[in-house]
Amino acid sequence: MEIKICDKKKKELFIGIFQALKAPSSMCNVQILQDRFHIQGMDKSHICLFELNLHSTWFDKYTVDAPQNICFHISSFCAMISAKSEDQSLAIKFKDQDNLMIEFENISTNKNGDYHKYYVLPLMDYDYEEMQIPETEYDAEFTIQSKQITEMLSQLANFGDNICITCTDTHVDFKATGPTGEMRANTSVDNMVSYAIVEDEEIKLIYSLPYINKMCVTNKLTEHIEFSLSNDRPMKIGYQLGLGSDSTHTNSLIFYIAPKIDDE
Repeated sequence: MEIKICDKKKKELFIGIFQALKAPSSMCNVQILQDRFHIQGMDKSHICLFELNLHSTWFDKYTVDAPQNICFHISSFCAMISAKSEDQSLAIKFKDQDNLMIEFENISTNKNGDYHKYYVLPLMDYDYEEMQIPETEYDAEFTIQSKQITEMLSQLANFGDNICITCTDTHVDFKATGPTGEMRANTSVDNMVSYAIVEDEEIKLIYSLPYINKMCVTNKLTEHIEFSLSNDRPMKIGYQLGLGSDSTHTNSLIFYIAPKIDDE
């Protein structure tokens, strides 16, 4: 097995993915399939489920003779892959049955290039049962600029631990209330990249704002973030990570976060 990334932007994106996954879970269960790189996991409280799919064509090199299932500490893996240099390729290989080899080697022959770096990452035993996530049609879906939503949620977090999201035909309303006061942010449909809602429907749900801020929302991965909501199921927060080299397979990181029960 050998997986390699040479493109600078994809290396940064790959690192950003695992930095985002550090929050919900300390361990990572990876399925290295012949057609894709797949991760699924949950946080300890079982409030947040995450799923990553990177098709084989997303990578510069993807050679997998047989499917493999491996587990490792995300923080350790993140620290190793973050040690890359701009003009170096990132390669992931099996060193032996119990370890991964992570290699950084110069792409060009520039004499001023960085030194080669090699890391060994111990693999761990981790009992995780893969969940089947059904295809679902949501009552409300909107896409918003990642910088805009992360700044808004950061400000809302100053006023409470719960966020109430209300979707109507004309706008999406975000509200946080706490001992220090209340903040409400109203985003009209015209200020979003895209918006769709079932006609005459109103969606109103409450979520843990620290969970969303810490585990689900980041502006480091993509320019836009997709939100999907229904009154009877978890909220879906999606990052579209670009096409593979054949321009046919989509790649994504998805978070599903359960709503809180409204006691009012």
